[in-house]
Amino acid sequence: MSTDPHCIFCKIIENVIPSSRVYEDDEVLVFKDIHPSAPVHLLVIPKRHITGLSAVQAADQQVLGKMMLVASQVAKDAGSTDGFRTIINDGRVGRQDVFHLHMHVLGGPTPLGRMIAMDDKT
Repeated sequence: MSTDPHCIFCKIIENVIPSSRVYEDDEVLVFKDIHPSAPVHLLVIPKRHITGLSAVQAADQQVLGKMMLVASQVAKDAGSTDGFRTIINDGRVGRQDVFHLHMHVLGGPTPLGRMIAMDDKT
């Protein structure tokens, strides 16, 4: 498994930095976001260091699918039984802060606000 010694998420995978782990297997890790934006705010990451969604290759297809399946299950287990939102930020324009592919899973008991403000004309 490839890791980046300077990556905060790789350090979390290796238990160098503590986290509130929710799920873990050989391919993915899920932990609670330390600055939650919703009552349920989890991060789903591949254990192999992939810098972002724009860097994925055909060989990453299995882990990407696993991330989606796991996201659904951990969201429900955390209390988002009536839906949730997933977000993958990519690159500078996408406002990616940590350059290790990660999926935010946001939810809770009440509907989330709009992701992007809607214009009155749309």
